[in-house]
Amino acid sequence: MPASTLALVSEVHELSRADARRIAVRAQLLDVHRSTDLLDLVRHLTVLQVEPTAAIAPSAEVVGWSRLGSAFVRADLEAAVATGTLVELRSMLRPAEDIALFRAEMAAWPGQGELNDWQQGQLDWLAANDDCRRDILEKLYDEGPLRSRELPDTTLLPWESSGWNNDRSRRMLLELMVKRGEVASAGYEGRERLWDLAERVYPDDPVVPLDEALHIRRARRLRALGIARMRAAEAPGEPNDVGDVGEPAVVEGVRGAWRVDPSYLVAGLEGRAALLSPLDRLVFDRKRMAEIFEFDYQLEMYKPAAKRRWGYWALPVLYDDRLVGKLDATADRDAGILRVDAIHEDEPFDDATSVAVHREIEGLARWLDLELVLPG
Repeated sequence: MPASTLALVSEVHELSRADARRIAVRAQLLDVHRSTDLLDLVRHLTVLQVEPTAAIAPSAEVVGWSRLGSAFVRADLEAAVATGTLVELRSMLRPAEDIALFRAEMAAWPGQGELNDWQQGQLDWLAANDDCRRDILEKLYDEGPLRSRELPDTTLLPWESSGWNNDRSRRMLLELMVKRGEVASAGYEGRERLWDLAERVYPDDPVVPLDEALHIRRARRLRALGIARMRAAEAPGEPNDVGDVGEPAVVEGVRGAWRVDPSYLVAGLEGRAALLSPLDRLVFDRKRMAEIFEFDYQLEMYKPAAKRRWGYWALPVLYDDRLVGKLDATADRDAGILRVDAIHEDEPFDDATSVAVHREIEGLARWLDLELVLPG
């Protein structure tokens, strides 16, 4: 084997699954060293997913509490959104300054070079409904921010798909206008999203050139994940892969090319118990979750109740570097209780795990200001 090839091989980090898990947990700030500042937390994680389902609390709030604990205050998150410190893009709350990393991509929509069929199809559909697009921009200019049902739907060519967006033309037009950088989510009125002109929502920061912006986004994503695949299936909102940033790695017993942030290679993990949102970035990439954590989990809110194994909005339970179970609980605010229907243990908890997990459940009830009701 040529010397240059030997040198390349020696630079690949050989990791066990345990190594990979510890890197992932530390990168997601789920070790004993809790963060104390919400904005610093989001800047590190890069995103908080917007999901209003509140069987316990909205996902973004659960993510914040699982890291900050008692230091997390809902009003701080609401204020950060209201003041524009955090901005929603692609169903993710992001630091406002990060929008500059997306502006060049918006300007190049639907893509550079030769377009794929689906890209050309979106471009053609938008052109066919350009009058409606202009009507929306004019309405927002005069009256925004507005709810989507207050915006004109004068589309001439309906959106057709095999999915649940079929014939939801105004919704899909707004999503394409977000991708073009023309409109933006401007908060919520109750549970209804408000829309406004992007220039009123996004900060007027210098645009980062596209190639540089993509590299920065991949590097920050890897910093937040610790370890990730070079390539992964397309994911809504935020990718799960990182390209060639970081350093190459292999994970024992797992196929594929991985990249690791080398800053996490120098220390171990001081773990703890944590209750995670089903949309937490530690578990959101279900393929990585299954491969590294060997954890069996699905979000079951869309399944009939009789077919659920763990519950409507079951929270994955982390202890140290392992995902060890699921918490089936519901916040009944009218009754003033956090009702725990089941604590599913993938394997029977030892004493230390049981004590730590129950302490975390008690902390969840205190944060929600609800009385804890355990099964039995």
